[in-house]
Amino acid sequence: MNVMNKAPDPQRLKHWDVEMENLFENVPDNLPTEQFTDLLKGENIRIERIVSLGHTSPESGWYSQDENEWVLVLKGSGTILFENEGERVLNKGDYLNIPAHTKHKVTRTDPDSITIWLAVFY
Repeated sequence: MNVMNKAPDPQRLKHWDVEMENLFENVPDNLPTEQFTDLLKGENIRIERIVSLGHTSPESGWYSQDENEWVLVLKGSGTILFENEGERVLNKGDYLNIPAHTKHKVTRTDPDSITIWLAVFY
């Protein structure tokens, strides 16, 4: 049986809040500060869309999160500096996994075009 062609069970769908959205919609034209939007939150996971336009991490210092972070650039580009490992330049389609408590910061995002990141914290 090909599961991909099987129609969803309507009874099962009644128990879900099924919502469809698009990661590339509702992106503001004017972006004075980075935009962080939680797309999904669970007990051990959080998925976040980040929209940047020439933004960098706050001057206050390094990120050092309690959870792992998997991050993907969907559009644009950005540079992440790691305290002990140097810089990583990410372009559209590039992703990396940042282990918990790894000190890092964003030192550059494209100043001329929106950068859209997808971050999964787990």
